[in-house]
Amino acid sequence: MLTLSLRLGRRLAALPPRAKIWVMVGGDALFLPLCMLASVALRLGSVSGAFETSPRAQLGFALLALPALSVAGLYRTVVRYIDLRVLAAASAALAAVVLLVYISAVAFGIQVLPRSSLLIFWFIAFAYVVSSRFIARSLLRRSLRPGARPRLRTAIYGAGDAGAQLALAMQFSTEYKAVCFLDDRTSRQRLTVSGLRVYSPADLDEAVIRHDVAQIVVAIPSANAAQKRRLIQRVESSGLPVKILPGLVEMVDGRPEVSDIREVDVADLLGRDAVPPDPALFARNIAGKVVMVTGAGGSIGSELCRQILSQHPRRLVLLDHSEFALYTIDHEVLHAAHGTEIVTCLGSVLDEALLRSLMQRNEVQTIYHAAAYKHVPIVEANVQQGLRNNVFGTLNVARAAMDAGVETCILISTDKAVRPTNVMGASKRVAELVLQAAALRSARTVFSMVRFGNVLGSSGSVVPLFRRQIQAGGPITITHPDIVRYFMLIPEAAQLVIQAGAMARGGEVFVLDMGEPVRIADLARSMIRLSGLTEKTAERPDGQIEIKAVGLRPGEKLFEELLIGDNVIPSGHPRIMCARERHIDPALLDKMLASLRLACESNDTESMLRQVRNLVPEFRPADEVNAEASAALASR
Repeated sequence: MLTLSLRLGRRLAALPPRAKIWVMVGGDALFLPLCMLASVALRLGSVSGAFETSPRAQLGFALLALPALSVAGLYRTVVRYIDLRVLAAASAALAAVVLLVYISAVAFGIQVLPRSSLLIFWFIAFAYVVSSRFIARSLLRRSLRPGARPRLRTAIYGAGDAGAQLALAMQFSTEYKAVCFLDDRTSRQRLTVSGLRVYSPADLDEAVIRHDVAQIVVAIPSANAAQKRRLIQRVESSGLPVKILPGLVEMVDGRPEVSDIREVDVADLLGRDAVPPDPALFARNIAGKVVMVTGAGGSIGSELCRQILSQHPRRLVLLDHSEFALYTIDHEVLHAAHGTEIVTCLGSVLDEALLRSLMQRNEVQTIYHAAAYKHVPIVEANVQQGLRNNVFGTLNVARAAMDAGVETCILISTDKAVRPTNVMGASKRVAELVLQAAALRSARTVFSMVRFGNVLGSSGSVVPLFRRQIQAGGPITITHPDIVRYFMLIPEAAQLVIQAGAMARGGEVFVLDMGEPVRIADLARSMIRLSGLTEKTAERPDGQIEIKAVGLRPGEKLFEELLIGDNVIPSGHPRIMCARERHIDPALLDKMLASLRLACESNDTESMLRQVRNLVPEFRPADEVNAEASAALASR
């Protein structure tokens, strides 16, 4: 029987659209008269009596329903995607035909058929239309999945409107099959929604066993970031893959579809809601102005370009020394410019003449200096190039900005500049000192710095690395079991950088609120669980993914800080702090930088490190700082 239905479904599916319409019309032309006959038989209580009661009138009345159903759109609807709105329209069309015939019979005194049989016909005909379409839909859907893998049996967390609509959408899916709901609301638990039972999250294990659940989809798009994190944490312990529906704003029409389901991203685990930017601050240094971004092709630089374009600058100047990175961001922004002139320049911040020419020729008013070497082990192994690019590149930008009369110059700094244990962090702290000195010297250009931690999705981020390692079957490699880091989404970081720069008066170090630090090992374990896998440990040797600590990299420390001192001033923005930190007298800084430049020119590593320590006395060996941190952790 199943084979026969599959064959029939495949033949129906193979028909051209016009032929399918004629099949539907032909079927209705056959069965609607039978529905009319059945209604008369029910009214008279006799089948033989129904055959003797005006068969021509019965046939004519039944066939009168065909044009009405056509007007209702029943024959224009693809059967596989038929919904309740079309069926409701068909019901109304049948009711209109019954009412029209009934009124005509009363008005003209026609007594060919029992009038009450007309109402019975409406019920029977509507039942036929609904059942025939759903049977056809089922046949077609089965026939389109021959030999395909079984649909993933899915538990939907959230039995609200979004969850119910998602369950309905899954009826048409070749990938997913909704089998039950989970919901926190006791009023919904143990009820049936869209034909599926609703369980309490506390009964998750029972639901998984009873319904053979293969994955869980969190379908509460109205939840904020913190609520989503809690929801995900409740179900990740099940050991099943967990996916999520995006927020209402991300969905095109607010109606969830199967295609909206996505993997749980690390951003969902951070539980952090972005604060909408202040429109006045966001536009202050950008709208109608000439803006320049150095390192425009990098992770932060490219996102700054996107955010800047949203405020409609007069001109956007892109500078990067990577041809491919510059090509990529140039290609993207040209499609989103909307009247903004785009100037693309291939070059390095080490070329001071180029910087001066670029700023003066384009009359640059605002600079976001994001160009830097930022990967700790690489800079640790290439001290000279790291210092030249990060320190003297920043010095060139500052000098050119002052000479060109730039209004605002903002340095993108890092939490690794705070009590650094590596050359990269120390070089960024020296870059901060350069801008602090420039702020003291300049009467026109406002210099400031914005300091923040790791951003999710940047080049070298652990998140894509962990994802690749999980897909490859492991192991996941972390540097140390106790290492912690601050994380922020790139769009939020770029928005806060722009707003911080707009609040600057000169010389401030703005520090972004990064939330709570994240233990990298815990992040790796969450990613394993959310992939539906288990961690392989000594206690669980049958686990699938092992987490290996491979040792801290040169210059890396267990934890990062955001402030050097305690002198924090509120900025007026809930996610931005302002700090006034130690600076060096500009004249003295010039001499110290000259000594550092000589050390770089001679490529003497010991001399370079000695000069950096003179500039940043808090620069200490990573081993020493990590030993203190480990001792503090052990004493807790």
